[in-house]
Amino acid sequence: MGTAGRSVRDCLLDAAAELLVERGYRGVRMRDVAAAANVSRQTVYNEFGDKWGLARAVVVRDNDRYLDGIDRVLSEHADLYSAVTAAVLFTLEVSADDQLKKAVLTGAGGDELLPLLTTRAEPVLFTASARIAEHALAQWPDLDRAALTEITDAAVRLTASHIMLPSAPPDEVAHLIARMVTRYVGAPVTGADPALAG
Repeated sequence: MGTAGRSVRDCLLDAAAELLVERGYRGVRMRDVAAAANVSRQTVYNEFGDKWGLARAVVVRDNDRYLDGIDRVLSEHADLYSAVTAAVLFTLEVSADDQLKKAVLTGAGGDELLPLLTTRAEPVLFTASARIAEHALAQWPDLDRAALTEITDAAVRLTASHIMLPSAPPDEVAHLIARMVTRYVGAPVTGADPALAG
């Protein structure tokens, strides 16, 4: 049963997220998730189907919370370049402190969850790309929809690759991706770009 205004589903997802971080995917058992949430094991199966469904739901919820943060960050900037720079920085900084993402990306307890962010990442990457593109189009309606949709997908995938294998400091990566996005859609690259500073 839910507690303090939290639904059974939220309690189960909280318990599963904690156990995934502690034990990795292989170490998590449905009965342990049920016990941590004070429900029957059958309740967990009824809600998520199987362990993969539960893990996928944990990652999707984490992604939804991250995208709420991205919406907020994008809304704080008047120009596209600054908004993309801030969004990429936010992503890299949040991911560095996100224990769940670390467990998924490092394969702690087995690498079974990695496909949720890589080869079977359609729910996560597609949702992220689509939601970010829609937000940008609402905020900057003069942008070309097709071009923005294409470059947003590329930017999301490039940012994800930097989370898994950093190749430069976060601020450099953020400006690089912001230049790529703004140039692709023909938006002005502002004076905030250090590459333009003589």
